[in-house]
Amino acid sequence: MKKSLPITVIVLGFVSFFNDLASEMVVPLIPILLVSVLAAGPIALGLVEGVADAVASFLKLWSGRHSDILGGRRKGLAVAGYSVSNLARPLIGLAGSWIALLLLRSMDRVGKGIRTAPRDAMIADSTPANRIGLAFGYHRAMDNGGALLGALAAAAVLHFAQVPLGEVILLSAIPGIIAVALVAFSTREPARPREIASQPLPSLNPIHLSATMRRYLITLVLFTLARATETFILLRGYELGMDVVLVLLLWAFIHLAKAATGTWGGRLADRFGRRPVLLTGWLAYGVNYALFATVHTQEHLWMVALSYGLFYGLSEGAERAQINDLAHSEERGTAFGWYHLATGISTIPAGLLFGTLWEKVNPAAAFATSAGIAMIAAALLATWVYPRADGG
Repeated sequence: MKKSLPITVIVLGFVSFFNDLASEMVVPLIPILLVSVLAAGPIALGLVEGVADAVASFLKLWSGRHSDILGGRRKGLAVAGYSVSNLARPLIGLAGSWIALLLLRSMDRVGKGIRTAPRDAMIADSTPANRIGLAFGYHRAMDNGGALLGALAAAAVLHFAQVPLGEVILLSAIPGIIAVALVAFSTREPARPREIASQPLPSLNPIHLSATMRRYLITLVLFTLARATETFILLRGYELGMDVVLVLLLWAFIHLAKAATGTWGGRLADRFGRRPVLLTGWLAYGVNYALFATVHTQEHLWMVALSYGLFYGLSEGAERAQINDLAHSEERGTAFGWYHLATGISTIPAGLLFGTLWEKVNPAAAFATSAGIAMIAAALLATWVYPRADGG
């Protein structure tokens, strides 16, 4: 791996590893914190996660565009974004209401919004064209590896030290500081050719994106309506009788499965094209959410979670590599900004729809509805997104 990817890409993988280690000491505890401490329910969970993700997504377009305006100098925005998140996130442990939790979670995602598109563009800037899928697959695998370790660390502290949830969340500041230090002091941006840096910037008007890019982004918006926050899977485990430690282990298990297939999926996307890998992942998402609708035991939940994680990890790298393929180098930050905006504007209705169906009907209805939307998005990906002569 280290011989096949540039050092900046490798270091950014470790940045994401430690940042997600910090994040996943917090995120899987949010539904439990809402239900058991703050006396809120599934609708509040959907609103918290939806608003937080939407805030991040609008900022991603601005930050990606701004990194292009700066001539491809993206590191400063990445450092700022990681710093904001790792200042706000530990304070979630001190939240006294779900409104306070919403504000702090939104600040955490503000940091994500500032850093994500510039960081993705840094990865693409630094990587040879024939390794883009591998680079993003590796990055997502490291991201999920950090999430795995973060959930395990939180579970260990809760089980062996028996400290309150709030104190576990405060401890997330430690790996967060490591992530900020790594991105600040151990990454280097590639030199930008003068002729690229001096070219006029493309319009922000989405009509000037390529037709294939526009169709791809529209389809991603639809798919995101199905992609409700994974914390609902944890809430389902909690409702089925799992204690806090088991919920954290379930979260770790999902991310272990994602990490196991992330790099491999990126290699497949480089070898066979983005579309077949994406289509496999999206169809599997629909099937797995249909299976989640049938879950009534903890054992069944674990089995479906394994399948879900394996297939989700498979297509994560291809999803971002496709954006790079459809963008010119001088608009790369803006293109990733549009990608993250497109996948974010649906998060509020997705979370509210899922949470409302869960609370007003039942969890099965929520999972089944998401499964149906995912299948429609997969059908559009297969038949509408790409020109007939382009297999992606």
